[in-house]
Amino acid sequence: MKNTDYLNRSSKAVWHPCTQMKQHERLPLIPISHGQGVWLYDFEGQGYLDAISSWWVNLFGHANPRINAALKDQLEKLEHVMLAGFTHAPVIELSERLAQLAPGNLGHCFYGSDGASAIEIALKMSFHFWRNSGQSHKIGFVSIANGYHGETLGALSVTDVALFKDTYAPLLRQTYQTPSPDARLAEPGESAEAYALRCAEALAQYLEQHHATTAALIVEPLVQCAGGMALHHPIYLKRARELCNQFGVHLIADEIAVGFGRTGTMFACEQAAITPDFLCLSKGLTGGYLPLSVVMTSDAIYQAFYHDEVARGFLHSHSYTGNPLACRAALATLDIFAQDDVIATNCVKAAQFTQAMQPLRDHLRVHRFRHLGMIWAFDVADAGANFSQDFYQAALQRGLLLRPIGNTVYFMPPYVMEMEEMALLIQGTLACLDAT
Repeated sequence: MKNTDYLNRSSKAVWHPCTQMKQHERLPLIPISHGQGVWLYDFEGQGYLDAISSWWVNLFGHANPRINAALKDQLEKLEHVMLAGFTHAPVIELSERLAQLAPGNLGHCFYGSDGASAIEIALKMSFHFWRNSGQSHKIGFVSIANGYHGETLGALSVTDVALFKDTYAPLLRQTYQTPSPDARLAEPGESAEAYALRCAEALAQYLEQHHATTAALIVEPLVQCAGGMALHHPIYLKRARELCNQFGVHLIADEIAVGFGRTGTMFACEQAAITPDFLCLSKGLTGGYLPLSVVMTSDAIYQAFYHDEVARGFLHSHSYTGNPLACRAALATLDIFAQDDVIATNCVKAAQFTQAMQPLRDHLRVHRFRHLGMIWAFDVADAGANFSQDFYQAALQRGLLLRPIGNTVYFMPPYVMEMEEMALLIQGTLACLDAT
């Protein structure tokens, strides 16, 4: 079949996410037949370089042979079993390995299906902890301005992106947003570190007044991705941890987008040498293969739920919690990290890629070029109202999958990208800047 056959069928039957469907009357969907490495191919053989890891999930390329082999093996053993009253080998091994990798003593894993589920779990778990601890008045949550944590109602309550939140505002509980440490917002001459500390002081002032009714602070460590790849100095995380300790408030680290090496360390929190009370992970957890998320927490929090009374337990579930296939994909992903020394390899690769991007940095329309780990981003001057859509289309015409956030263009490629492919990405991006 041809692309047009799938276009017609998909437009009629599939309601696509984060999409105004009417726009596809003039901007056709891209039907994908298969993937290989950093490439996606449509049904007519056109290739698209996946420069954004298909919404930041794919770490080791499409159709990775090692992850494929692990899934084929697991299919012959167990595809699924409910995790209430039962357990299985992949979920046990995955939980043990994550506990070894995570910062601090986060030895208890509670599984969900996606990032928003993980956020819901962490918010509920924090609230329920305080309730079980006799502090039922601690029901409030603090998040960072311009932050994004998902689009289910609880996650959306701590999100601060108007496009997603405003329509559903009547359904959401009220939360407080403290100033973002986004380094782009610093005053002229003010360092990223100094600005981060200034934002932390605003957080301190809020917690000093409201800690008695605040359950948790939720942050995206180092990078507010949906907020335009906004980077902040690690000192903010360090200071936030100190303040949460001081005022008796939980710290939830949303590493759904930035975990598993994306910032240059396995987990972003490592760069501030802190341990959160809850660590939320998803996206790259399975290498981009299957939906899976996890909330990791400490024994101190776990023990608050360990009781003879059923109502004191954490009564939250998903039908596919801890699915064996997803857990096996995650284990295969962790195997690749260990066997290929991925973090060290990425460090070398990132330096080479950054050097190759000098022509981008020199382009007249490129402002605030920034880099962290395997993330590159820049803001585009003179971007019109339709810039994001126009740039996306211009990139597709050049065989590139890029989805700007507002006037921010970013690269978050699979870790298997090589210099030849990066050169194509840079050349194509330069052409798009000139064309839009």
